[in-house]
Order: sequence, then structure tokens, then C-alpha cells
Amino acid sequence: MRKLNCQGLKVAVTGACGKVGREMVKAVVDAPDLKLVGAVDRLYVGEDIGDLIGIGRQRVSITDSLEEVLDKNPDVIIDFTNAQAAFQYITAAVTQGVSVVSGTTGFSRKEMEQVHLLCEQSQTGAVIAPNFALGAVLMFRLCKEAAKWFDQAEIIEMHNDRKLDAPSGTALRTAALIEEEWEARGKSKEDPVLDFNPARGLREKGPAIHSVRLRGLVAHQEVIFGGLGQSLIIRHDSYTRESFVPGVMLAVRKVRTLKGVVFGLENLIF
Repeated sequence: MRKLNCQGLKVAVTGACGKVGREMVKAVVDAPDLKLVGAVDRLYVGEDIGDLIGIGRQRVSITDSLEEVLDKNPDVIIDFTNAQAAFQYITAAVTQGVSVVSGTTGFSRKEMEQVHLLCEQSQTGAVIAPNFALGAVLMFRLCKEAAKWFDQAEIIEMHNDRKLDAPSGTALRTAALIEEEWEARGKSKEDPVLDFNPARGLREKGPAIHSVRLRGLVAHQEVIFGGLGQSLIIRHDSYTRESFVPGVMLAVRKVRTLKGVVFGLENLIF
């Protein structure tokens, strides 16, 4: 049984009963400087979150009401839900001055703009990242470096069959970072721009993205750069959802010092 944490930064978890949410609850309970004060989910309402996930009673009942949790004055909310729910949770939290760390993907540009505006108005910090695995963040950095030397690349992203969005937020972020480097180099804009094609993947601009959804996968991505007589492959694999914990905990401890939105964990650690 994990020791009940009675002091520290007050944290609530939305999507607490999900596969990632459970790992976040465990991590908060285990951290000596954090205190779990809320667990939001539409399932198992009324049950103690600790009893549910097997870490011992925490005296934190699952609720489907974010307002109920906000009444407990959390400092930070960790969110791993879906785009529709997360947008509601994030906007409600930052409006009340509660910081947010979210790994949810699939937000529209308009929704992200609104989150930016609300954070600036309330002078509240938020960290939103498509991937909190530190290896994935290093992959972003390596891909930016490789894009300085290679003019062609394609991305293959692989996730479990229950992931709703495709391409993944990680793949879209990778593609955007590569495209930034290509633009900085003045790479030719005459390359064809593709819509979705089953054989060639999705490409708005930058590298084509191929999405795989299969049972048994967690989160995997391979970026293939091609050059004259050679190729370079950069790959990251998350085999368990525990891989996201160190990055999320880093963000939780830093987000209260921010005023506004930081998109991408790499912007906190590099």
C-alpha cells in the first residue's frame, strides 16, 4: 500500500480511470512534494481512486464534476482525456487560475487559440504536449537536426487501436518541426503537397505521415530521412504508459512558474 501523501502541491487528475490517468494518479501519490486532491472520470463515480487502481485508499472519491474538484483548490490539473472533454476542463481550470498539464491531442486551431487567450488573460500557466516521453522529446530534437541535412522524410506512427485521432499529435508535431527546418533552409516549395492517400499517407506540408492502429501497440514512431545513397532512421518506442510519467512530473513542477501556454515539453527542457 502506498503511503498517503498529506503535503505538497495539490494535484487533480482528469481521465483518472484511463490507462494513462491511472499511471498519473500513482505518480502523484508516490511523489513526496505532491498531494492528490481530486480524480475526475465518468466511470466508477463515487469509488475511492486508490481502491480502484490497487494502491490503497486515498480518501479521494472519483467524480464526474470538475467543478467539485475545483472547489478543493488544486494547484495543477493533469489531463489525459479526449479533445472535447479536455478543452472544457482546461478552459474551466485556467479561468480560475488553476494550472494545467495536458497530454490530450486532437484540439482544433481555434480551440488552441482560445486556450492561449484565456491563459494570458488569467496569467495562468499551461503545458500542452503531444508526447511526454522524454525519448520522444529527444526524437523531436534529433529530427530537427537531421532536417538540416536531408531534404526528404516520411513518418510512420503506430498506436493502439483505441486511439481516436490519426495522425497522432506526436507525428504532427514532428512533421511541423521538420518543416520549420526546411523553411529556414529555403527548401524548394515545388514539392507536391498531398491530401490523404491510402498508399502515400497524409501530407498537408512537410513529411508524409502514415498511421497504424493495431491492438497491442502503445506509442511508436519511426522517422525515415532519405538522401543520396543513404537513409537515416530515428525511432522511439513507448512500451508502457509509465514512460510518460517523468515528463509529466517535470511539467507539473514547472507549470506554476509559467504565465501562458507552453506547447511541447521540449520547450521546457531545452
